[in-house]
Amino acid sequence: MPKLLIADDEPHIRTLLQQTLEALEDDGVELLMEPDGAAALERIRRERPDVAFLDVMMPRMNGYDVCAAVRADPDLAHVRVVLLTAKGQEADRQRGADVGAHLYLTKPFDPDALLETAERLLGLG
Repeated sequence: MPKLLIADDEPHIRTLLQQTLEALEDDGVELLMEPDGAAALERIRRERPDVAFLDVMMPRMNGYDVCAAVRADPDLAHVRVVLLTAKGQEADRQRGADVGAHLYLTKPFDPDALLETAERLLGLG
């Protein structure tokens, strides 16, 4: 069963992401939710999701650091990381690329585009 992790410290953003992506559950995708970066990394190591949507600015561990830790672990090489953030400067995007993120998306996001992105990364549709 494919898995997709959503990590964001803002409960309303987590809920919005979950509502946007819950259509994937019809395709057998399990959605996992975490409120901060450290919990997200723990869950990624334990459950090995196929895709992880990570907020950049989170407590305990930011999205860049989670992404770097995932990329540094050969057992997690298959995990596709998407960084979601309100920080859209080129330097922020470059930092995302430097830590190995597959995509860097800015908030606010288009729900339809986000769902299409998730489907593409999961190999659905």
